[in-house]
Order: sequence, then C-alpha cells, then structure tokens
Amino acid sequence: MKDYSSLQNGSDIRGVALEVPGGKPVNLTLGAARDIGAAFARWLAKKYQKAACELRIAIGRDSRVTGEAVSRALSEGIALAGAMPESTGLASTPAMFMCCAEGPYDGGIMVTASHLPYERNGMKFFTKESGLEKADIKEILADAETKSEAAECDVMTPYIDGLKNKIVSALGSDKPFSGMKIIVDAGNGAGGFFAERLLSPLGADITGSLYLEPDGRFPNHQPNPENKEAMDCITKAVIDNGADMGIVFDTDVDRAGAVLPDGKGGALALDRNRLIAMMTAILAKQYGPITVVTDSVTSTGLNEFIEGLGCRHHRFKRGYRNVINEAKRLMAEGENAIFAMETSGHGALYENYFLDDGAYIIVKLLIELVEAKREGKELTDLIKDLREPAESFEARLPVNSPDFVPITEKVLDMVERHFASLEGFGIVPNNYEGVRVNADAEHGNGWFLIRRSLHDPLMPTNLESDEAGGVKLIAKALYDCLKTVPELDLASLEALTK
Repeated sequence: MKDYSSLQNGSDIRGVALEVPGGKPVNLTLGAARDIGAAFARWLAKKYQKAACELRIAIGRDSRVTGEAVSRALSEGIALAGAMPESTGLASTPAMFMCCAEGPYDGGIMVTASHLPYERNGMKFFTKESGLEKADIKEILADAETKSEAAECDVMTPYIDGLKNKIVSALGSDKPFSGMKIIVDAGNGAGGFFAERLLSPLGADITGSLYLEPDGRFPNHQPNPENKEAMDCITKAVIDNGADMGIVFDTDVDRAGAVLPDGKGGALALDRNRLIAMMTAILAKQYGPITVVTDSVTSTGLNEFIEGLGCRHHRFKRGYRNVINEAKRLMAEGENAIFAMETSGHGALYENYFLDDGAYIIVKLLIELVEAKREGKELTDLIKDLREPAESFEARLPVNSPDFVPITEKVLDMVERHFASLEGFGIVPNNYEGVRVNADAEHGNGWFLIRRSLHDPLMPTNLESDEAGGVKLIAKALYDCLKTVPELDLASLEALTK
C-alpha cells in the first residue's frame, strides 16, 4: 500500500527528490509524481464536472536539477488519467496561477520546493480561482495513482506582457525606466526573466545583475529574500553599481525583496517589516485606509506605522496561506483587507487575485519609484516614520519528546499564566498564534512571541527590543519561566541572556 501522506506540507507538496551524501532518503519519487499527476487530473475533473479529456493542465518548474524529471512524471500521470498535460518549461509560481486565472488552463502545477536545498522538490497546485488548500492536497494524495507525453506551452510570455502593460499604463511611457539602473539577483532560480524580458525592454540599464541563468544547484547563494547572504549580495551590487534599485527573488518568484540606495553611499534593504510598511504606504495612497493582514512576528514599530497611516493592522498567524485566507475572510465580511503579507516576503493583493506574486510586488514598487523620481522625491521617504527595533532575534527551542504537542500546549499555558501576573510585562490581547508578551522600559522595552511549529517538535521564539541590551532582559525573564521544563532545549534562548 502506497503512503504519500508524508509529502504533504500544508497546502503544498514537498519531499526529497535527489539522493545526496548524508542526506535523507528519496521520498518524492518519479512514481509518486506520476501518481500525483493522475490524482490531480481526476480531482480537477470532479471539481469542474468535466470529462478528463476536456481538461488542459499546465506544468511549470523552477531551476532545480530534478525539475524536468518530476515534470515529465507528472505529465505521464495526467495523460494516464485522460487529461492533456502541457509543459511550460522554466516558469515562476505566479505565472502558473495566471495561466489558469487569465489563460486557457483548467489547472496548473508548479514543480518547486521554494527556497529549500537543491535535493528537495515539490509541487504547488492551482485552479482558475486560487491555489489549493490543505484539505485538497490531502484528498489528492489519498487518491494518488499513475502515466504519458506532454505538449509544450508558453505561460511566461503572456504573464510578462501583463506585467509590462501594468507598468506602461501606470506610467504613460513605453520606456519608463530610461536613465535608470535597476539590477536583479535571481540566485540562479526562475527569476532571470524579470531583468532580461521586462526591465531591459522597458528601458532599464540592468548592468550588474547577478545569477540570471538557471542553475538548479544554486552555486552562488540561496535564492531567498530571507537569506542573509542573498541580501548582502544584492546590497553590495546596488552600492557598487550605483543602482536605483536592486531586486532579489526566491527560486519560483512568489517572494521578493528589494534594496534602495540610502543617499549616503550605502543602501537600505526592503524586506520583512520594511517591505510591508512600504507596500502599505503605497496602497494607502492608492486606496485610502485599508486593513493589512500580516503574520504573527511583525514588529511593534510596524503596527504603529500602519495605524499612523490611518490603516488597521491585523496580525494573524504565520504561513502565507494563512494570511491570504484571513484577508479573504475579512473581505467577505466587508472589511477593506486588500493586502496580506508574511514577513518571509509572500505578499498578496486583492487587485491581483490574492496571489502571492513577488514580481507583482516589485512592479508596484517600481511604479512608485518612477513617480517619486518625477516629483523629485525618494522612495524611502514613504517609510521615514517607520520605527525600527534596536535588536531582533529568533531563538528556536527544540522539544525533546516524540509526543511534543502536549508539551508545547503546557509551555504556552505556563508562559501566559506567568507573565499575566509578572510586573513589567503584559499579555498582548487578540493574538492568534502562540503567546505574545510586551515588556516595559524597565524590563527590556520590547516584546517576545513564543509559538509552536505546526509540523516539527520546535517552539520558535521571536524577541525584539527598542534599546540595546533589551533582548537580554526579555530573554532572561522567559528563560526563568521555562527552565523547569525538562523536555525543552533552551540553549539558544539561554545564549541570549549572556
């Protein structure tokens, strides 16, 4: 009996697709991919009440070394189920959704494991309406079976043309980036198209762009806006080339970060809280007061910034699908929650199908960059009032027990009871994930959030302070609370108290 349940990762599929020395055994086999392709075709036929032979399913991939083989196996499975598979070749995740939403395809599969190491691979699934949910993936994996050939199709050209048209329409010029140097670090993922097929034709000088050629082994750095090496690399490139903007994408282009010159010979990274703040400021100019849905680890300074724009900050759970679905829920209730973004860089807008599309986020930034220059301003002026924390750390606390869920529940209850009665600290109300605690000026002048991982025996803990040395005080208070829990490995938290 086949068991593919371990391949589920929330609303995606992830697994090991390549054997490497010292690595985990392969569980995303080509046989599994064939079975999943067939099951997805059957699921789509049931969803749309169509015969399988009426379905067209597009299959795209990022630059991973196993991408072609996994794509072929998916095609075989889809064809075996009677549907028509069509291979797009190298593509971005947002383009795979767009080819369904605005193109001829009933469904799409993006073969990617996002920023994970090159031996991993996986799949993201789309219909004409949205990405699939956890329950859909569970159903497909439970039904997974087998097999044929794929035709070629082009989803990238119409996707890129759509982005170009948005820029040209907004800025009223066929060459809106003339005289500007805009560089891209694609990290050898699927994002090189943005420099060569979008920026350059619109007039930008892309000299200094990095790693645009796909290479599934990612020989230079991880294609990941959260990766320090990647952000350091694009920051240096902006400074060295005197660029107006630097852009970094993850492997499949559903996440992005940016870097702007700071006017002092350095550069300012737009990621995490800064990117959310910048996008909020842009959208507030366009739409007026909005509700911004973020994940749970955003800073107090970001909350103040959003509210200072007359908007509402709705801090929710981690996970890009969580923040997107929460924004959709609020929209259905009549709230103007048109923007959802996780600090990882997954950002989605109502105006763009609530699709987490890194290239679309960058397009919004570029339009605002040109408009600011036309007015003699700097794009960074939009976030000049964002208060940055003095210190920010994450401690990851392993739970040394196979039955870890009850222990994490016990820890969260212990933290809430302890800090609710401890002078100088206060439990943050209306918190949707874990326990968030504020510390006053005497006890660290900041906050911490402790939560449990959804899948791993781990309790990630984020700590921030508005003054140097504040995190040490906050970490010490939390360590004293948890040191009596023998199953909890507090080494990373204890290190912050030193």
